[in-house]
Amino acid sequence: MISALEGGGFATVLAIVLAVLGAGCFAGAAVLQHGAVNAESRPATDDRPGKAVSMSGLRAITRRPGWLAGLALAAGGSVLHATALVLAPLSVVQPLGVLAVPIAVLLTAVRTDRRPAPGVLVGVLLSVAGVAVFVGATAGTAVSSPPPDQATLVASLVVAGVVLVLAGVGFARSGWVRCVACAMAGAVAFGLVSALVRAVSQSVVAGDVGPLELPVLAAVAGIATAVLVGGWLVQQAFASGPPEVVIACLTVVDPIVAVLLGAVLLGEGVATPAETWLLLAGAAITATAGVVALARHHPDAAAARAARNGPGAAAGPLPAPQTPQPAAAPRPADPVHRR
Repeated sequence: MISALEGGGFATVLAIVLAVLGAGCFAGAAVLQHGAVNAESRPATDDRPGKAVSMSGLRAITRRPGWLAGLALAAGGSVLHATALVLAPLSVVQPLGVLAVPIAVLLTAVRTDRRPAPGVLVGVLLSVAGVAVFVGATAGTAVSSPPPDQATLVASLVVAGVVLVLAGVGFARSGWVRCVACAMAGAVAFGLVSALVRAVSQSVVAGDVGPLELPVLAAVAGIATAVLVGGWLVQQAFASGPPEVVIACLTVVDPIVAVLLGAVLLGEGVATPAETWLLLAGAAITATAGVVALARHHPDAAAARAARNGPGAAAGPLPAPQTPQPAAAPRPADPVHRR
């Protein structure tokens, strides 16, 4: 990491600072928007797991002050993040977003006046450690170049297929599974956004294409579509799980997708040796395990499981109902007394 900073100079340092500030904005936006979505999709008298948010419900959510404040924070974080992507490679900027996970946990703890559970802390540590390995393993070998022809189209189609599969899994399930699947689908879409932003900026800076030419306009249209689809999926995730889980999925899956797209689309991984890719695979598995632990052990998930099992679930199984015994048949009269 230090060698990358020395080689990249002031631009890389500035990019890292902007990415960290953006992570703080994304954490605050997640906490605020989760509160608004959860209040709209699940009334206070309903303790069942969150349901899918309808379009009318989504319109009602977008009028809530908390959601709008979260949107403003998310927009500010996006500007900071996009600026960082122009200044430094994807593999350096994207993984820093994982700092939003501990920030979101801290904000939720302060807001609810409730200490994080041990399982939540373990999940946070695994997620941060896994993504931190991405930074250390790729920062020293990342290079940048304009994308080859048709690469952005192929990458967009592949990402669209992955998003559809994850979204299908999410809407087929409920509870924390839906939350994780929808959040991951949104994260994959946002990973494409980061890759396209970086690809367009590299092409324009290199002079290969003008800012108003068709390839750039097509990329901008793809960015807008991915932002809308990803944002809608994230709102569905907020309706089914806590903000820490959603932001963990975003900050873990997004950099993994972005690094892979950067390696394939922008050629950032051409100098990465095979052993480094193995290390990246292990880091991805570790970070994913952290997300699962965070999702399963979060107090909201535990409360949802208790609600599904019913109020008597914690008290142990109920005794088996007694099967009524059939009435005894009348004994036949003693034949000796039959006269």
